[in-house]
Amino acid sequence: VEESPVPQTLSSLLPSSPSYRGLTLVLTFLSYTSYHLSRKPISIVKSQLHLNCSALGPNPHNDSNSTTWCSWAPFDGDNYKELFGALDNAFLVAYAIGMFISGIFGERLPLRYYLSGGMVLSGLFTALFGLGYFWDIHVLWYFIIVQVCNGLVQTTGWPAVVACVGNWFGKGKRGLIMGIWNSHTSVGNILGSLIAGAWVSSAWGLSFVVPGIIIAVVGVICFFFLVEYPEDVDCNPPLHHVMTTSEKDPEAVISNEGPLSLSGQSSVDHSKSPKEPAEEPEAISFLGALRIPGVVEFSLCLLFAKLVSYTFLYWLPLYIVNVAHFGAKEAGDLSTLFDVGGILGGIFAGLISDYTGGRATTCCVMLVVAAPMLFLYNHVGQNGIGVSVAMLIICGALVNGPYALITTAVSADLGTHESLKGNAKALSTVTAIIDGTGSVGAALGPLLAGLISPTGWNNVFYMLIAADVLACLLLARVVVKEARGWCGPMARQRGYVAA
Repeated sequence: VEESPVPQTLSSLLPSSPSYRGLTLVLTFLSYTSYHLSRKPISIVKSQLHLNCSALGPNPHNDSNSTTWCSWAPFDGDNYKELFGALDNAFLVAYAIGMFISGIFGERLPLRYYLSGGMVLSGLFTALFGLGYFWDIHVLWYFIIVQVCNGLVQTTGWPAVVACVGNWFGKGKRGLIMGIWNSHTSVGNILGSLIAGAWVSSAWGLSFVVPGIIIAVVGVICFFFLVEYPEDVDCNPPLHHVMTTSEKDPEAVISNEGPLSLSGQSSVDHSKSPKEPAEEPEAISFLGALRIPGVVEFSLCLLFAKLVSYTFLYWLPLYIVNVAHFGAKEAGDLSTLFDVGGILGGIFAGLISDYTGGRATTCCVMLVVAAPMLFLYNHVGQNGIGVSVAMLIICGALVNGPYALITTAVSADLGTHESLKGNAKALSTVTAIIDGTGSVGAALGPLLAGLISPTGWNNVFYMLIAADVLACLLLARVVVKEARGWCGPMARQRGYVAA
């Protein structure tokens, strides 16, 4: 152990293999929980930035009959929805653009430094948005610039955490493990809603400052404890290909090239020089990653799936306020049920896809069922608190299930595809391409919702249903391929029995 070239961090004091896997899951879970925790406050605070002040009486400062005198300028005008859309898209467009670049840097920089540095910066810019309250800033450009900077630095998160988990866990039960692990998205949204809701009506600036401090602290913890590769601590790398590699390319199973070596003897080489295998393969190019089978299809599917998910993320509390007439805090608390459903949907999607081996088919079925559920929620979801709770959980599961599966297990599968011959340098780039394309949809969804909502919330839901259907259609070719894969072994088995 004393001769191991492991970075001198506190992680070197911990035991090996199972403990490191658990540590990696916990740290990456907390990391991305804090990322989403810092993104959620804006959706909760929107209803406080533009208020109907009639219940508070006349303006105590003058005799104006304005009903928005207690709102926060510049969001007190009639164009407040467009301004909220500008805030959302300042973050999301910057995030989408930055994500394509982030994966390239993530393959070439130490993931531990990249992730922890990004988290500290994310905490800074999240807090700066809230400090606008205490500094009495009413200039739109201040909030937009902060959102752009925050969107760029938050792209450090997803490629890094998926790459770390993919480096430690093989394909066997990756869907279930990552389905459970991916609940960090919903947990972060829930905690972000609750934390933001605690101060939204008193001092909304704290709704941003507190999450900013939390993500920065978690980033510092990751810097000291996160281990990027099993080889860094003399642990064997995981098995990334169970059946398909041995069937299609038997030599790949016994190859000793690259950090994803699967042979039993490779651990001897790693223990002698664990850093050398990680430095041999070159990082994959952007076009090279696009050529991996399935990357384009799943990327485009995620574009529309994430469009739906992020529209709910940014607009659901305001929808509940306008349609169900709840207060800002109550709407924020109720909106967390959508994320509770997302946790269940991600676990269910991972479990089913592991059992069937059909990632695309699982996504497609859930997307098909999600479309009528969205229609029902819009029409009957506000007919009582019980109905609203049930519909939010169901819609959350069906909307976030495919989104969670694609961004985790599918990204890890494609980033360790057998065509890469064990080159682990593709994992962060593939993850960034898939999530970057999805982030384009994440930017479009809230923007379209802001433009369409003045014409009625029904039209917003029609847009979301159309996006769900398109997401399903884009996976049709992969679904057919999976179906043929299932039919092949069955046909061979029938032929063998007949013989």
